[in-house]
Amino acid sequence: MVAVMLMITGTTNAQNDVNIGKSNIKLGSHMMTPEALWAMGRIGGVEASPDGHKIVFQVGYYSVKANKSHQVICVMDADGKNRRQLTTSSKNETDPTWLDNETIAYISDGEIWAMKPDGSDRKQLSKMDGKVEGFKFSPDHSKVIILQSIPFHDIIKKNPDDLPKATGRHVTDLMYRHWDHYVESIQHPFIYSVSGNDIGTDAIDILEGEPYECPMEPFGGIEQLAWSPDSKTIAYTCRKKTGTDYAVSTDSDIYLYNIGTRKTTNLCKPADYKAPVCDPTKTLKYQAVNAPENLKNNVGYDQNPQFSSDGKYIAWLSMERDGYEADLNRLCIYEMATGTKRYIDWKSDVESFCWAPQKDKSALLYFLSVWHGCNNMYSVNWKGEVKQLTETWDDWTSLQLANDGKRILATRQSLSAPTDIYMVTPGDGKSKKNDVIETKIQQISFENKNILDQLTFGKVQQRWVKTSDGKEELVWIVLPANYEEGKKYPTLLFCEGGPQSHGLPGFGQEWKEEISGDWTGQCMSDYLAAIDDAAQNLPFVDKDRLGAVGASFGGFSVYYLAGHHNKRFKAFISHDGAFNLESMYTDTEEVFFSNWEYDDAYWNKDRTANASRTYENSPHKFVDKWDTPILCIHGEKDYRIVYNQGMGAFNAARLRGIPAELLIFPDENHWVLKPQNGILWQRTFFDFLDKYLKP
Repeated sequence: MVAVMLMITGTTNAQNDVNIGKSNIKLGSHMMTPEALWAMGRIGGVEASPDGHKIVFQVGYYSVKANKSHQVICVMDADGKNRRQLTTSSKNETDPTWLDNETIAYISDGEIWAMKPDGSDRKQLSKMDGKVEGFKFSPDHSKVIILQSIPFHDIIKKNPDDLPKATGRHVTDLMYRHWDHYVESIQHPFIYSVSGNDIGTDAIDILEGEPYECPMEPFGGIEQLAWSPDSKTIAYTCRKKTGTDYAVSTDSDIYLYNIGTRKTTNLCKPADYKAPVCDPTKTLKYQAVNAPENLKNNVGYDQNPQFSSDGKYIAWLSMERDGYEADLNRLCIYEMATGTKRYIDWKSDVESFCWAPQKDKSALLYFLSVWHGCNNMYSVNWKGEVKQLTETWDDWTSLQLANDGKRILATRQSLSAPTDIYMVTPGDGKSKKNDVIETKIQQISFENKNILDQLTFGKVQQRWVKTSDGKEELVWIVLPANYEEGKKYPTLLFCEGGPQSHGLPGFGQEWKEEISGDWTGQCMSDYLAAIDDAAQNLPFVDKDRLGAVGASFGGFSVYYLAGHHNKRFKAFISHDGAFNLESMYTDTEEVFFSNWEYDDAYWNKDRTANASRTYENSPHKFVDKWDTPILCIHGEKDYRIVYNQGMGAFNAARLRGIPAELLIFPDENHWVLKPQNGILWQRTFFDFLDKYLKP
């Protein structure tokens, strides 16, 4: 099974003037436009006060004219009332957290500051030359972890001092760049003492002398470290590998650092563990590191530890196998006294979690997990019994205790609504509907209400479609906001990224596993099954105006379908897609990804049948069959799928005489993050569709 999205679109290139500012935005149209999208506030970190009476949260507002964002801090009562913006300076102010019921700490201009919940009595706590990148105070407030970058020249050598204007980089091993930057510094967590609210300068580097990063690249943050309730130890996440070993492995562990003794203990592996030697040109799937007898050593991703409130347990997210970034994300519970590890038996990935109040005997932990394309909320008790708390066509994106002993503070978004904040009150389990606990859900933030009230969103529908292998796939159908019964509309097949995001985790591990090593097999048949069903059976789909669009693996899918669609589509758009898989193998920075997905380096003569099929079916080998206009988009700072992939596809199309366009961003990575670039992206996208799909 799989989920596919079809977008039924009345294509438009409408451009509206928008006055940036939360209270005075006038759109002049009920249709979503790029300008309206960039006018919306984006909610970030959310936290309840210790007594549960107030909520502090971060919001980002974007100025298209200035081409940048402005991050501010807001506070409101726990019921959503009395919302107010606390920070009004031109500087970004971020990472708000409660020190006590009357004090909020936050980052401004690379330093830690504190203020009262009404925004008054501001005081600078740290003096770190503007180098604070994240922080977490100990429960007793006697210490604070501060994330800071330090120079790192193990892989990219430091240029000679007498050549200060030299721009060359002397590289000696792999992992010399990550995602969108060259690795010439790494983050380390430092412990500083706190006196009153003043932070000292007596730093202890938890990883002193170690050439490893913490948090982990590319997306890790302060959530990868945790204080014990007694403030004596720190649990942290780290992948203690460098160079080629780092590039081919996903083996990170949870470490316990004792502040008194300054000793570190690995909670995932025995002290004498030594990783088996591996062949870096082959998937780790079949190598000794993933042999059954070695899997007990937690050789996959382990990250994001959280202590229970009594300090007797630590829970974290754990993947079983090395080299597989999309393995089943399990919830691991570690007993401090015995070293015993226990894994919650669950059918899908755990996205995030928090400990339940220990007085609540009905739950041990709350967690978020995806099923059938929606991220919902669950609880699990000491017996390992999982109960579903929410059942909505949304994605819950974060959760934590509301600190009142009864409720959960969470954020949620959907296809029709941006992120907002909610209070969730789990029921007692006595009342259920479809095996889902009756749960009270209260929305307490309405960040973009003034914009959303002016917009009309198209209805979202689910449809189950038979696939060529006799299974069923879930198809999400998104109708246009101006949909009229009886009319036919252009329709887009939206190809998802991943590839595991295409074979969504929420349809069982078997399907998610099946896509690796078979990028051009069943998943492509499933795409075509979805669009063929729509063209044949949905009366509002104009089968003569079909397009296929996608990003990342979805962009790869578009390039492949361009040579195998048999005249189905009239337009293709690929964003940051892989085009030449042989080139992709050595271009990408995280080698473990290509190894797991392809099985082998392309030059291996003993490569597996999966590897041979992968390279033989690379999209670039079917350009001779391309016959449809295509738009290729790529960011030059995308180091996962390097921009030569998009340029190669565009060049090939033009040399074949295919109508083609290229949108290239010198300053963007795998995503487009700058407002003006985002609007250019969206206008180019819709202009291209208008050109080839409008009647």
